Amino acid sequence: MDLSDLVLGFQTALTPTNLLVCLLGVALGTMVGVLPGIGPTATIALLLPITFNFDPIASLIMLAGIYYGAQYGGSTTAILLNIPGESSAAVTALDGHQMAKQGRAGPALAIAALGSFFAGTVATVLVALFAPPLASAALQFGPAEYFCLVVLGLIASIALASGSLLKALAMIVLGLLLGTVGQDLYTGTPRFTLGSRELYNGFDFVSLAVGLFGLAEIFRNLEGGIKRSAIVEKVSRLWLSRKELREISPPVLRGTAMGSALGVLPGGGHVLASFTSYSVEKKLSKDPERFGRGAIEGVAAPESANNAAAQTSFIPLLTLGLPTHPVMALLVGAFVIQGITPGPNVITDEPELFWGLIASFWIGNLLLVLLNLPLIGLWVRMLQIPYRILFPAIIAFSTIGCYSLGQKAFDVFAIAIFGLLGYVLIRVGCEPVPLLLGFVLGPLLEENLRRAMTISRGDPTVFLTRPISLALLLIAFAILIIAVLPAIRRRRDEVFTEED
Repeated sequence: MDLSDLVLGFQTALTPTNLLVCLLGVALGTMVGVLPGIGPTATIALLLPITFNFDPIASLIMLAGIYYGAQYGGSTTAILLNIPGESSAAVTALDGHQMAKQGRAGPALAIAALGSFFAGTVATVLVALFAPPLASAALQFGPAEYFCLVVLGLIASIALASGSLLKALAMIVLGLLLGTVGQDLYTGTPRFTLGSRELYNGFDFVSLAVGLFGLAEIFRNLEGGIKRSAIVEKVSRLWLSRKELREISPPVLRGTAMGSALGVLPGGGHVLASFTSYSVEKKLSKDPERFGRGAIEGVAAPESANNAAAQTSFIPLLTLGLPTHPVMALLVGAFVIQGITPGPNVITDEPELFWGLIASFWIGNLLLVLLNLPLIGLWVRMLQIPYRILFPAIIAFSTIGCYSLGQKAFDVFAIAIFGLLGYVLIRVGCEPVPLLLGFVLGPLLEENLRRAMTISRGDPTVFLTRPISLALLLIAFAILIIAVLPAIRRRRDEVFTEED
């Protein structure tokens, strides 16, 4: 990275159009973070059809803004109403809402805003520093290395998934199978199309994403009957004293460091980062009993961690083309829709897009602070919108958007089918996230496997004789063993208990 790259990035991000879509993205992100039950994954899935008509840079700036804006917005209702709008904000509610009940809602919101801004800024610097050298290293990867890298990503997403490992593995396999539907890449032979010409190009990514996340999430929330509290009193003192600033500085620094490191992990590093940072602060505290009763460290650390993780999760996407999170998988789809292949070539082939996107992170984080503290009353009033009005409107707009892409009725039916599939998966305790990762990475896995086998003339040892590919496979195997060991240990303990 040099100064000219950053100048190019800011020149791109500060154009009127890109500045407007960045503002729109972070505002929408905050809104969906505030409204529980929607979330950035479903929102980005629903908005993908609309962004198809945007310029590629504007499209990705807006979608990225929705993602990290939601990390911020989720803290607002977590603090004021004890309703985490985003999964990573659940731990913020533990102490944030207690502060609000004690009349310190303003300082709690200010801590969330300042911690998020600092962490987002630092993490953006890390993206700018580390993404280019990693992309240069990735250019040395051949088909064997890319195949092993995708295997590592899939194994890591299984290991970090909550719930049953077997169910997560089943979802990965189902996603890989859905990714094979359509014409063979090399021979053009139809595969698993069931004689339907509409499936010759495979399942549409937008239809799958909208159905699996948007529609299924709406079904689940309608069934759950979300309860919402009354609007809180007017918030005052939206700033911190010098004493409070000194108290939050170490937790913010630790949360930023932890979130920056964990954000690159597959499977939702931002959630892992917020919970881990909270646990670390509680262990380091001289008075851990304060946590859960309004400790400001319990707000500062997780908010910094989840926002830092939201930024650094872009590193694997931009350098390797490897999504580490369902939102990143959706952004891969956005890249493909715009005719861009995510990966190491983006920096050299699309420098305006790469550096413009990074510069927009700084701008977006600044806009979040400038917008959200004055508009807290507006965000909270949005919770008064009845879901019986909100959800049908979302379904109608997303269906129209998907149909407008290819103007095929089959895509609308596909939304309904995947929506029902996603709802059933949620009901039986299966996460749809591994399915999406398998669907996105499946074609990349197959293509690099076939290319590697072609180059090696059918010799499967090519994956073991190349140092990088062997190292990636060993790491994947180690992660799998570490993930399986607790289940084996539990099973062994159960057997010994029954024998006794």
